[in-house]
Amino acid sequence: NQWIMEGVVAGIAGYGNCIGVPTIGGEIHFHDRYSNNPLVNVFCLGIAPADRIFRATASGVGNPVLYVGARTGRDGIHGATMASEQFSADSESKRPTVQVGDPFMGKLLLEACLEAMKSGAIVGIQDMGAAGLTCSTCEMGAHAGLGVSIDLRKVPQRESGMTPYEIMLSESQERMLLVAEQGREDEVIQIFRKWDLEAVVIGEVRETPCMEVYQDGQKVADILNDALTDEAPVYNRPTRRPRYLEELQDWRQLDLPEPEDYNRLLESMLSSPHLSSRGWVYEQYDHMVRTDTVLLPGHDAAVLRSKNFKGALAMSLDSNARFSYLDPRMGAHLAVAECCRNLVCSGAKPLAATNNLNFASPENPEIMWQFVETVEGLAEACRIFGTPITGGNVSFYNETNETGILPTPVLGIVGKIEEIDHVTGIGFRKPGDHLFLLGETRDDLGGSIYLEVLGLGLAAPCPVIDLDEEKRLQEQLLAMIRKGLLVSAHDLSEGGLACALAESCLVGNLGAEIHIGTSLRADHFLFSETPSRVLVSVDSEQVEEFLQASSSLPLTPLGKVAESSLQIKVNDQLLVSNPITELRRHWDTTFDEVFRH
Repeated sequence: NQWIMEGVVAGIAGYGNCIGVPTIGGEIHFHDRYSNNPLVNVFCLGIAPADRIFRATASGVGNPVLYVGARTGRDGIHGATMASEQFSADSESKRPTVQVGDPFMGKLLLEACLEAMKSGAIVGIQDMGAAGLTCSTCEMGAHAGLGVSIDLRKVPQRESGMTPYEIMLSESQERMLLVAEQGREDEVIQIFRKWDLEAVVIGEVRETPCMEVYQDGQKVADILNDALTDEAPVYNRPTRRPRYLEELQDWRQLDLPEPEDYNRLLESMLSSPHLSSRGWVYEQYDHMVRTDTVLLPGHDAAVLRSKNFKGALAMSLDSNARFSYLDPRMGAHLAVAECCRNLVCSGAKPLAATNNLNFASPENPEIMWQFVETVEGLAEACRIFGTPITGGNVSFYNETNETGILPTPVLGIVGKIEEIDHVTGIGFRKPGDHLFLLGETRDDLGGSIYLEVLGLGLAAPCPVIDLDEEKRLQEQLLAMIRKGLLVSAHDLSEGGLACALAESCLVGNLGAEIHIGTSLRADHFLFSETPSRVLVSVDSEQVEEFLQASSSLPLTPLGKVAESSLQIKVNDQLLVSNPITELRRHWDTTFDEVFRH
């Protein structure tokens, strides 16, 4: 797992840094169920003028179809060729193949495509991703209600003896399929040649709505576009509520003894792989390229200013597979709510979402049930928050030796900050600022990091969220940020209040003096992962106005920002007294000890 993680981080850094796209944030989660099935989900945001959006459509009968970018190899087709009966046992195609990315060529392709678009000669464009040429040709034709005919002899190839099957299914990187205006193809080709990229006409748009493929003058495929797109089979797979849900132990039956040493407990929480500093990861990324990054990695959301409009854009990625395992529908509600809450804490109004839905085999009725519950939960939550799902992907069969991953829906949501002055971070800013907890705290330790650190694993029940209540909290929180009433804001999620306090102290390099009165047991209050809660700091001169603005919300006064240590009293008992330097030593060293060797 350490070897895999080092490679993944290096791969993201190597490609992102080289192509000039800042890596501005992310999430890392650990669980034994991912040991043989690591997940890497990536969310990339681009900005385009509304009147210059190009679509993946092959319109205009007779328009030329161009292949541009890297040559086609046998990348990524091993699984498909193994399932095909057309290859002999000694076929060269049987060897394992992987996709090989070339960030320098990717940068050239990016710039060449943008220049070609500016020329006005491009009618449609689509990248060759999953299923390569097969997907791009039939989908572009289907979007226009027309067809695409291509000649495989003209496709640039880097390996000899490739069959039509291999060429059409290759997933070689850095390739695009373009449709140009008839008569302007040479203009497009010259643009790509200027960037030292191959660009060749491999076919044309036809009136018949089919994908036609020729090899050596013979037609080797002739398929209606709709058969591969809109009329593809719809699976109505059986579903069954998983048996494990009936067997999960309720954490309240564990009779957990109250901790004897809260200082050591908090240090253990902060040094766990789940909550420790991710500095080792994001220090390898160039998050300041183009100099538009306003809020750096380590906050609830990442923030980018835009030179094209006033304000800024915020991005957040969120997932909690533990909750999804305990209750897939509620886990989806919680993931959407947390992602939106992170954006609001940064000063942004959530606008729209995308997702990566990662599951084990859908042929297992219990896994299919998880998937259905998750999708319906996402739909319900996104309607409440007004964040349409604009796209995404589904990844199934993530399992090895009959052990599947946890159900893992990953949400990526974008928000807009109206004024750059509204950008809000998680770090405390000034000693003497007042600290408050917005939202109600309940006994919610099911699926928590607290239980994980105690070595108890997953236990039920999953925390329950009221989406309407969450939306009210977010709306009022955003209104307070826009009025300038909050110095900092940090959502409470993994690790609960105690860890959120420590994180805000560490990011701001300040301490806090906390006094809490509660009927809950101290560890339950401090480490509960009840949703719909936010830790805020308020300037002492604005406390009265803040209290008026938040009067309709559950509110708990916590104390004040201090100089150099975190002290937490619960019901007048001092439980935590730890210098920030000592907390930082535990928070900073986990990844360093593992990877800096």
